[in-house]
Amino acid sequence: MGSYMDGLAFRRNLLGRKVDRATAVLPATTTGAIFTITTGRIVLTSIVGEVTTVIQTLACNLSITSTPTVGTAVALCAVLNVTAAEVGCLFTIDGIQATALFSVPAGAGGGYLMRQPWIIPVGTLGLLTSATNTGSVKWSLTYIPFDDGAYVTAA
Repeated sequence: MGSYMDGLAFRRNLLGRKVDRATAVLPATTTGAIFTITTGRIVLTSIVGEVTTVIQTLACNLSITSTPTVGTAVALCAVLNVTAAEVGCLFTIDGIQATALFSVPAGAGGGYLMRQPWIIPVGTLGLLTSATNTGSVKWSLTYIPFDDGAYVTAA
């Protein structure tokens, strides 16, 4: 006899809880918080950005950072030049710090999930940009609480 598991239950079992952040413009040559981690550490299992308004054709390096409440910020990936990223383009990371933020070059064809989860402390996850570009991206992440009571909210 077969059993049925719906998509939500399957995703939760595989990746953990999901948090979505509404589309917003990129921060202007600075770090801008996109998620807040509260009460304890989490295991970050995926993070995906989707371009909702085309990114301006102007060189702009983008990376994702973890800024703890106590301690020093760390990049979760190397930078990617996101100039002219089209609507639907997906940004992801593989979890290896030296690997650049990933997107299919100039396309919306897909991305990949993290092969190396991160343990993220209380603080924020943010975007670090090298320029002030127009364009808008919505973000989603999945996580598993590492500490009892830990949770993530959109910033």
